[in-house]
Amino acid sequence: MHVIITGASKGLGKAMATQFAAAGNTLLLCARNEYNLYELVNELQTNYPQSAVHAKAADMSVTEHVTAFANWCLSFGTPGIIINNAGQFIPGSVHNEPDGALEQMIETNLYSAYHLTRLLLPAMMQVKEGHIFNICSIASIQAYNNGGAYSISKFALLGFSKNLREEMKPYNIKVTAVIPGAAYTDSWSASGIDAKRMMEANDVAGMVFAVARLSAQACVEEIVMRPQLGDL
Repeated sequence: MHVIITGASKGLGKAMATQFAAAGNTLLLCARNEYNLYELVNELQTNYPQSAVHAKAADMSVTEHVTAFANWCLSFGTPGIIINNAGQFIPGSVHNEPDGALEQMIETNLYSAYHLTRLLLPAMMQVKEGHIFNICSIASIQAYNNGGAYSISKFALLGFSKNLREEMKPYNIKVTAVIPGAAYTDSWSASGIDAKRMMEANDVAGMVFAVARLSAQACVEEIVMRPQLGDL
């Protein structure tokens, strides 16, 4: 199966890429950091030679990059799974966050998924199968201090997921919104918070992989995951 993952070079994206590579899928990956991206490709091809791993550097906040990545993905064939994982967090509150924060968060966290999905959907609709995962956040359902534009953009991504789910039912294309709380990745390493207070990236990746393997008759619409002791 062809599995597309954006923002794949680290964190949740890398964990999900590893899960699907281990199962022998064909992976089509992108990330902004070209060095980290191709380091991952080498790692996955070494550890999981039964999979085919391809990558293209792209900044998914730039529409032209999204279009180029989508056309590149389609050159390999019809996607089976799309994981819209590319995202960015800028801390701040609505009243004091930097000018342009909302625009940047919307472009990275919402428009990337919206435009990529629109470009890839026609091929999937034609064969009437496929699965789209949108990596949202607990910030999609629960506002919190210092969340500002990030939370707004993630609320919007969840709204996109809900609308897409209804639209794709007649085409047998599943849509799942993944709504994780804090999972320990590199971005948390300087926070001083004990990693054991958070989920592991593999916890989220494992749930996505499990949901992707359900029968054609079942669709998990939302995956809500939190650390055992609750949100940070």
